[in-house]
This record gives sequence, C-alpha cells and structure tokens, in this order.
Amino acid sequence: MPFDLSLYLVTDAALCHDYGLENTVESAVNGGVTIVQLRDKHASDAQMIAQAKRLKSVLAGTGVPLIINDRLAVALESQADGLHVGQSDTAVQAARAAMGEQAIIGLSINTHAQLDAAPRALLDYVGVGPVFATGSKQDHAQPIGFDGLAALVAACRLPSVAIGGLKAEHSNHVRRAGADGLAVISAICGQPDPAQAARAFKAATAS
Repeated sequence: MPFDLSLYLVTDAALCHDYGLENTVESAVNGGVTIVQLRDKHASDAQMIAQAKRLKSVLAGTGVPLIINDRLAVALESQADGLHVGQSDTAVQAARAAMGEQAIIGLSINTHAQLDAAPRALLDYVGVGPVFATGSKQDHAQPIGFDGLAALVAACRLPSVAIGGLKAEHSNHVRRAGADGLAVISAICGQPDPAQAARAFKAATAS
C-alpha cells in the first residue's frame, strides 16, 4: 500500500479522552495527517482490535493507512495496513512473515548500532528519535537532536519519520535533516482542535 510519512499521528488514548479517539483521528486527517498509528500500551488485545476496527471505518476512503504499534495479533485480526515495532517488540522478520509483502512495516531506531542490526530489506520505513525528550513516552531513549537525526537518516537510506517532542516550528528542521516527515502525539492528540493542529504542521512545512 502506498503511504506518505509527511505527518504521522501516533494516538494516545488518554490524551484523546475528552475529544474521543475516533473524533481526534477524523479531525486530524481532515487537517492533513497522512498516516495513523494506533498505540495503546494499556489496552488488551481485544480492546485494541475493537479500536482498530473503528479507526479503519473512520479512515475508509481517505487513503490514510492504519498502523498498529507492536501488537501483531491486533494488526492481523483488525486487517490493519501495517505494524510498527520497537527494539524490544515483535521481530521485524516475524512481522513481515505474518503480514505479507503488502503490509507497511516500520521500526524505531535511536542509534547506528540499531540501524546496522536492522533487517532493512524487510522494512518500509524507520522511525528515528527521539529528537527531543518528551512526556508522551516515559521510557524513551536518549534524545538525538537534529544532528543525530540527520546522521541516522543519511545512513539508513530508507523512508524515515522523526519523532520525539516535535512541534510545528520544527517541521523545516526535520526536512533539512533529510527525514520524510514528523511523527507526533501530544502536538495533535488532546489539542482543542486536532484539525487546526495538523494544519499548523502542514503550513509550517510548506513555508
């Protein structure tokens, strides 16, 4: 499935609580989000499958893919478009074997050693970061800054999305570092107007 990493939304159920997960995603996509990852470290597989199926309905006809964070069983059962895994999650090889060649498979990397160990031929993209420290993920790795981002992006030769504490004003810094897009959580989830928050990123990138 073709995909666009330019504005990658990673959901957070707690931050979306007031507005609702589906409403947040629908609004954000209307504002310009190009890919959505369902991430919920506290939900059961059954709960995530139900969430994923609802989001698939929201995204139907938009061309925006739904990626599942870590839970291979959820991705398969919900017929999501792909899976994103971290360094200690499901192995990329297992994800690709289970989901097939058409699935979108992404991997988080923070160091050159992790990049060197990655099975790049099986990956569609990498998530690189965190660029900055962020409260959205308490166990994040050491921030790499824009220089670290640029070095990893140049070395990986795969489509890449930067993540970690990024705001709209960082959009052009991310582009100059060579990444294909930005992944955000709190900068859209939990905002009073997710569509407007997304449009701010698109406007900053276009300027």
